[in-house]
Amino acid sequence: MLAKANRITSADDYRVIVRRGAKVAGAHTVSYLRSRESGTDARFGFIVSKKVGTAVRRNLVRRRLKAVCHEALVDGVCDVDVVVRALPSASAADWNEIRAEVLNALERRRVRASIDAASQKGE
Repeated sequence: MLAKANRITSADDYRVIVRRGAKVAGAHTVSYLRSRESGTDARFGFIVSKKVGTAVRRNLVRRRLKAVCHEALVDGVCDVDVVVRALPSASAADWNEIRAEVLNALERRRVRASIDAASQKGE
């Protein structure tokens, strides 16, 4: 389970991240990422609609997403807010597919942040 400091709980926070965050789409998920202040914990939120399936399937997908995000925290992800929206195909996807999509989104954000930091130093 994600610690309270690593969860997005406010509807306003969800709204801001989804509207203003960078969007990374995959076959089973859409991730919205927004940078935070340096030195802050990463926070994660999940959107799993009824289109994904029954309550049992939705909860399974949500648990898988939480496990991937917990793994990312252990690997040192910080300074970002992430909202992951599960698409209907996520209910049929296996663990490795979902894991690869979310970690790919986080990696793309990390690469982009390092490129932005390098370009700012060069100015």
